[in-house]
Amino acid sequence: MLSIGRTSALLFAALPVASSASPASRSSCPNYGSYSMARNEPLSSGAYRLAYQRPSPECRTFNSSGVEDAIKRMKDEIYDPDLFRLFENTLPNTLDTAVKWRGFAANNTDEELAFIITGDINAMWIRDSANQIAPYKAVLRKKSDDIASVFRGVINLQARYLIISPYCNAFHPPPESGMRPNINGALYSVTPPYDKEIVFTCNFELDDFGGFLQLSHDYYSQTGDLDFFGKFQWTNAVQSILKTSRDMQQPTYAEDGTWNTPSYTFQSQTMTSSGTLANNGIGNPVNYTGMVQSPFRPSDDSALYNFQIPANMMLSRYLASTAAIMEKLPNEGAAGLAREMRDMAAEIRDAISRWGIVRGPAGDRIFAYEVDGFGGVNLMDDANVPSLLSAPLLGYLGLDDAVYRNTRRFVLGRTNPWWCAGPVISAVGSPHVRPGAAWPMSAIVRALTSDAETEIVTAIREVLASTDGLGLIHESVDSHDASRWTRQWFTWANGLFGQLILDLAERKPHLLKESFQPFLIHKS
Repeated sequence: MLSIGRTSALLFAALPVASSASPASRSSCPNYGSYSMARNEPLSSGAYRLAYQRPSPECRTFNSSGVEDAIKRMKDEIYDPDLFRLFENTLPNTLDTAVKWRGFAANNTDEELAFIITGDINAMWIRDSANQIAPYKAVLRKKSDDIASVFRGVINLQARYLIISPYCNAFHPPPESGMRPNINGALYSVTPPYDKEIVFTCNFELDDFGGFLQLSHDYYSQTGDLDFFGKFQWTNAVQSILKTSRDMQQPTYAEDGTWNTPSYTFQSQTMTSSGTLANNGIGNPVNYTGMVQSPFRPSDDSALYNFQIPANMMLSRYLASTAAIMEKLPNEGAAGLAREMRDMAAEIRDAISRWGIVRGPAGDRIFAYEVDGFGGVNLMDDANVPSLLSAPLLGYLGLDDAVYRNTRRFVLGRTNPWWCAGPVISAVGSPHVRPGAAWPMSAIVRALTSDAETEIVTAIREVLASTDGLGLIHESVDSHDASRWTRQWFTWANGLFGQLILDLAERKPHLLKESFQPFLIHKS
């Protein structure tokens, strides 16, 4: 096992803050960071003998009847015992382990709040928490559902953070929780300044905005609960997103050649070049394009060129879809905000078409991963979502889009410098770890964005083979050695696998009747 992670892992007991267990029983709950490293019984009956990784009910941090019903239902739908074990471990993993606190705002007892940790790091990332909760839209039907309160709590707390520090990406528990912040000891110099009692890290990542809007879209599309969006801080959070995005559209140089003072800078004492921004914290120069800068990628790594195409795709798509929520609100100024959201969405989409489509190594038109508006182009893809591979999953375009099809061929092969191929798993990796370390998340996204059944089955087989018997989705796995991996407790990737299985149950249920056992080679 490799010890590389997003940052120094802070392991702790996953206390059942949302369960009905007594304080005495909660104190006996295992440290999930340690628990998830063990081959807990009963093992699955297939060849992989996967561990059972769910805490006991009294130690789970949130119990959802809808999710439990989905797990029970899928037991009859999934033929392979190892596949079912991986599904039952992964779908509820965020609810089982990561809902660290739920409560209400101090100044409004109707405003639900939910603090969601990433897994092995005791902080709430805007992007991660949105993705951690998103798979549960499959069981969300109405605003009275138990899981609906988690959606509302996450959206409300994200809105608070986006208003206080819109350039920051990860946050401490709210004061209402009574939980002490675990202050990040790293040395940063950041513009604009932030409160270290509130903020854990302040990497500006554009997909945080997309994640917040996507979760808002998912909650509304499943429940139709319009009143929720007009009651609390959602509108103010959207205003903060629009203001910050406009500031981050500005180029490095004004029309008269003078230098524009940047709205965001970041410098850090770090051992890696990807942990800070070049040019005294500014990053490489950019021209005006109409896109919004993202100095850091969804991986938390610094960008080569600041216009990251997948994050702009995500922002454009969900600004447009949540404008439909805004325009229905009776709040003063909502109609104008809805127009501004649609205008920015269209401006970004036009800019992607103009600046983000380039000639690939094969001479065909593909999406770049990053550009600078001066002609600088970074041809690659990263496993972290949003990615180029995930564009249809984001709803930005369809599977039949010609440029996407070309891009997909580029991403899923040796032309992509972060394509990692081997006998264990072949998938996109990330500069966040190292060459040769494939991310199962990418294999899952590959299956979610494919209609080709052979491709889907292959991706599932590889993910099953990559858990090292622990029955959880790792951050990365050596494509040639399943025992070398990073992060055993990565709730975002776990939930994404659960989402894939529920998706297949709807569109290709017959695939779940197949055996996914490893091929046996008999020697004479």
